[in-house]
Amino acid sequence: MSTSFNLDEAVIFAENPEPRCPCVLLLDVSGSMSGPPITALNEGLKAFQEDLNRDDLARKRVEIAIVTFDDRVQVVQDFVTADGFEAPTLETGGMTYMGAAVHTGLDLVRDRKVQYRANGVAYYRPWVFMITDGAPTDEPGTMEKASARIREEEDKKGIAFFSVGVEGADMERLQTVAVRSPLKLKGLSFQEMFLWLSASMQQVSQSRPDEQVALPSPAGWGEV
Repeated sequence: MSTSFNLDEAVIFAENPEPRCPCVLLLDVSGSMSGPPITALNEGLKAFQEDLNRDDLARKRVEIAIVTFDDRVQVVQDFVTADGFEAPTLETGGMTYMGAAVHTGLDLVRDRKVQYRANGVAYYRPWVFMITDGAPTDEPGTMEKASARIREEEDKKGIAFFSVGVEGADMERLQTVAVRSPLKLKGLSFQEMFLWLSASMQQVSQSRPDEQVALPSPAGWGEV
């Protein structure tokens, strides 16, 4: 994504000068997610879209981007406010290039912050929310560099990184990825998880950009 001045973005920010609450979803679509897991994930994304759009302020403030990863990394959705977000229908196949996906997600956040600043738009601490059912299969060292980058960004409060392990995920490996302990999804409770994420985004979007917000408990869908 270009970080130079963008007239289209300037128009969008002029029409909607609300502070932005960016959220990047890093979604594992490797072969092991095929069948019921990918169906439940797609249904969860639709619930996320619908629930966010019930809140008038979140519709204008929450921005969503989606990065999928198997043996390639794709930006399926660049940043768009919730009122313009349409849940994609994802398909599965391939390996688990998790480290490359993390780098792509962090690059999206970095570039978006540049655009916010260029257009005088305030923003909340960006969330990066990763969902996976496996372990990384990148080139050696890729995941380690991604983990170091996550920790560096967390240390300076540049992002808040969350990880969720679906059945089959290497939870011990996920434990080493980020600062926060990963959560294990209960069964295929994707819908409950995305409703929690929507509720969390709504609470953040209704606060001040520098305010600490108490998030709802994930007990209904996840466990440490």
